[in-house]
Amino acid sequence: MPTPSPAGSDQKVVAGTAAFSKFMSVLQLVADADASPNVAALSAGTGFPRSTVYRIVAALVAEGLISENPDEATFSLGPRLINLASRSWERSSLRVASVDALRELRDLTRETVHLAVPSLQGMVYIDKLESPQTVRMASRVGTRVTLYSSSVGKAYLAALAPAARDRLIEQLELARFTEHTITSRAKLRKEIEATAERGYAIDNEENEMQIFCYGAAILGADATPVGCVSISMPLFRRNDAATEANIRHLLNACNAISARLGKSG
Repeated sequence: MPTPSPAGSDQKVVAGTAAFSKFMSVLQLVADADASPNVAALSAGTGFPRSTVYRIVAALVAEGLISENPDEATFSLGPRLINLASRSWERSSLRVASVDALRELRDLTRETVHLAVPSLQGMVYIDKLESPQTVRMASRVGTRVTLYSSSVGKAYLAALAPAARDRLIEQLELARFTEHTITSRAKLRKEIEATAERGYAIDNEENEMQIFCYGAAILGADATPVGCVSISMPLFRRNDAATEANIRHLLNACNAISARLGKSG
């Protein structure tokens, strides 16, 4: 029989969780910012009072999770966090299982290839192989994309069980990025159903203008999605002649990674 919790312990857990959530909100904002933010920007972005933000950034700086740029009083990711992220990236079983398949996919398509994993209500790129062609993608490892506007996100949603998919769609905030972004839950559900039927997702300038992507899911041993792979290209390089081959190569890569995960498991 479980040991009863001491009186008041539930309140302590909740308080600790709330404080940790605030720290993570500030840290995530520093990571996602295009330019190093200052305290005012962090306060505006999180909605926290400046005094709270000052305390949080002081603690994060002390732990090496962010670094202060004294000349501009701005903040960027710190060496300790980068080191932790690098170790996680290098030891990721998914990334290790994907190395050969991603390289072959990039070489066959000559386009930029991304490997992404689910994170909260989005996807995060954990690997990227650049196209050998002159015009390339501006993304980087660590970039977060949405579940509804990116090919990797839609591929992930389509691979989920219907009940889990519906719950997740209901939680999404459907912000518009381009004139092509889907911002209706009804339209998103139809798009995800079509994605599930054909076996791959499409991002047709929904996340970024002039960028077209195909995406497909990597399935784990229990047939649930553990990550996704995408092929991304400038819209002007998309052509019907290469479409069928690119999709075939993408699906083959995802199947190969799934098989390797099964063997390593």
